[in-house]
This record gives sequence, structure tokens and C-alpha cells, in this order.
Amino acid sequence: QVQLVESGGGVVQPGGSLRLSCAASGSIFSINHRGWYRQAPGKERELVAFVIGNGGTYYAHYADSNRGRCTISVHNRGSTVYLQMNSLNPADTAVYYCHFRSPDGMDYWGKGTPVSVSS
Repeated sequence: QVQLVESGGGVVQPGGSLRLSCAASGSIFSINHRGWYRQAPGKERELVAFVIGNGGTYYAHYADSNRGRCTISVHNRGSTVYLQMNSLNPADTAVYYCHFRSPDGMDYWGKGTPVSVSS
């Protein structure tokens, strides 16, 4: 089992930045897929970014709407995943979820951290 806990959400003005954190515990040794998704009110959950890899070598992928504004990074032997978001706009308002996937296809989700971009 893997447990994920997100933090770092909050209220930010347009143009501002936030860094979201995901702290993972449990059986994460074999995890090779880590990412962030978001779900805005009334919309489906969508990908923000993910990284694949293990053992210190990771390859990042970004949704088109976030490329250039977001950076995903993995630390602490894979137990911490950050999402740095810059140039935030109201369309980024959503609940942001951390997601891990094991090699055998098991999905793990955190409970989410809310981000609100408003002036």
C-alpha cells in the first residue's frame, strides 16, 4: 500500500506562484510513475504533469496547458514530489491530486489540496 498526502495549496493572486508537495509513505520502492492531476468544479479530473522513472533518473511530461509554467520534481528517494506552478491564472483553480502508479498498474491517490487563483 501507498499513502499520499498533498499540501501547499491555497489562495493566490493571478500571476502568482505556488509549490505543491506530495509526501508518500508505504511501499514506494517499485513506484515508477508519479504525477499531479487536478479537478476544477464541474469538470473531469485532468493531468497536470507526471514523471516516469526510478532510482534517481526521471523523465517529466506536461499537459500542453501547463508546459512552461509548471515543473514537477522528485526528491527523497521518490517519497516527495513537488509541483512548482508559476504565472497562475483563474483557470488553474482546482483541487490538485497526487497520483502514484505501480508497475502492475495499481493507482494510488491522495485526498487533494485546493488551489484558488483569484484577485
